[in-house]
Amino acid sequence: MVPLPILALAAASFGIGTTEFVIMGLLPDVARSLDVTVPQAGYLVSGYAMGVVVGAPLMAMATARLPRKTALMALMAIFLIGNIGCALAPSYWLLMAARVLTAFAHGAFFGISAVVASDLVPRHQRTQAVSLVFAGLTIANILGVPLGTALGQVTGWRSTFVAVVAIGVVAGLAMIRFLPSGLPGSPGGLTAEFRALRRWPVLLPMLISVASSISLFGTFTYIAPLLEHVSGLTPQAVTGALFVFGIGITLGNFAGGRLADKSALATIAGSFLMVVLVMVAFAFTSASALPAVLTVGVWGFVAFAVGAPLQLWVVDAATEAPNLASTLNQGAFNLGNALGAWIGGVAISAGVGYAELPWISAAIAVVALGLTLSARGASGRNAVQTDDDLVCDAPS
Repeated sequence: MVPLPILALAAASFGIGTTEFVIMGLLPDVARSLDVTVPQAGYLVSGYAMGVVVGAPLMAMATARLPRKTALMALMAIFLIGNIGCALAPSYWLLMAARVLTAFAHGAFFGISAVVASDLVPRHQRTQAVSLVFAGLTIANILGVPLGTALGQVTGWRSTFVAVVAIGVVAGLAMIRFLPSGLPGSPGGLTAEFRALRRWPVLLPMLISVASSISLFGTFTYIAPLLEHVSGLTPQAVTGALFVFGIGITLGNFAGGRLADKSALATIAGSFLMVVLVMVAFAFTSASALPAVLTVGVWGFVAFAVGAPLQLWVVDAATEAPNLASTLNQGAFNLGNALGAWIGGVAISAGVGYAELPWISAAIAVVALGLTLSARGASGRNAVQTDDDLVCDAPS
């Protein structure tokens, strides 16, 4: 049975995942409403991601000494205020500001939640526990994003953010009720913790997180117009395709957590190899509706199998600063998110067709695969132990 504290964290991550990803399905509606182009609306994805990148270290420092439950509740308050701002924003730039504010809570929330979840279960189940917290993020793509997209298309995109606020309130109440209060903050000094993060065994998985996210969001940011203009789907059918993607990432998240508890490096490397193959295939299958939707589902599965293993890799590598490292890895992932959305937008503005975006994603996935394979020889020894759990403690 899943511990109730982990379920509470998963509920909160569901709300965070919905507000992060639903904007992809609403890009055409937001662009029309605020009188901007689709690539400009796509920069709302970049703005959120950069908010995570900037907010992650700031929130890590601000919450370092707080008990973990107190820190998580403070972050949920920021999340709620930001989404209220999104629902009420009268202009593009005010919406951008509200998205950035919301994003400030993202990195620290997932970073601290991953550490809490891994502390609540036996060591051999830690990656699975982290994947359960992340499951809220992936289930958001099954329920939150498609339903939020449909709600926004029928009643206006602002109503989607109102619904997200309601989700956040329910999740916050669950956290108050079920999260244990006896989990202390970081006992060490911030200077020592940041010093620990300079080691290559800690930086390597963060760099892989960046590459993984660039590969994903270089195409996924523009999935709605791609499916509409290339695959021939109606806006309502795009909602169905996002549902299929959500199923894929949820199953991939659970599979990655289970497999990584047995063989972490093989799980990460194998997933990136499959991403390369699937994105090459998508460059061709995107021309037809049904093959495109099926490919999107498989893409979600292989792309999200690496999330929990990479997160725990970073936590185990930075034994002196697990909270800070876990939070900064979320910043690294969202840096890749921002770069991916930006690269995709620049490519489209330069004349690259939507159907050609998967080639860019495939190329970046090759880079991520190479970095993963390089971990085995880092510092003349294995940087990752692939039998039972992740160990990234090669000497600096």
